[in-house]
Amino acid sequence: MLKAILNNQLRNVDLGLLVLRIAGGGFMLTHGWGKFLKVLNGDFAFGDPIGIGPTFSLILAAFAEFICSILILVGYKGRFASTFGMATMLVAAFIHHLDDPWRRKEFPLLYFAIYLAIFLMGTGKFGLDGRKATN
Repeated sequence: MLKAILNNQLRNVDLGLLVLRIAGGGFMLTHGWGKFLKVLNGDFAFGDPIGIGPTFSLILAAFAEFICSILILVGYKGRFASTFGMATMLVAAFIHHLDDPWRRKEFPLLYFAIYLAIFLMGTGKFGLDGRKATN
């Protein structure tokens, strides 16, 4: 059975994208949950890494890390959602952690790579976008 799975490369791409979506979206969801709760509670104390104000920075981060993570998890508008994830992770790696050692930049760059792969390849047939295309 394993040989049959490994020989079906098109299906493997879709399974690989499913794994990326679950890992990238699911893990990032936990980072975004706290930010999302801050927005809901009206607590807009947050950093301002790109000079747009702490309120707008928090809203964008919550949107990218929570709302877009849900979209990526279910495979709906994955390319759109991944652009927000990529932008947020570049800000985290190269602005927020600019003076930090490499190990502090690794996770944002790993998430960036996951989002870039989803942006380039789409969500696959196991996402909601893929289901619409086959029906």
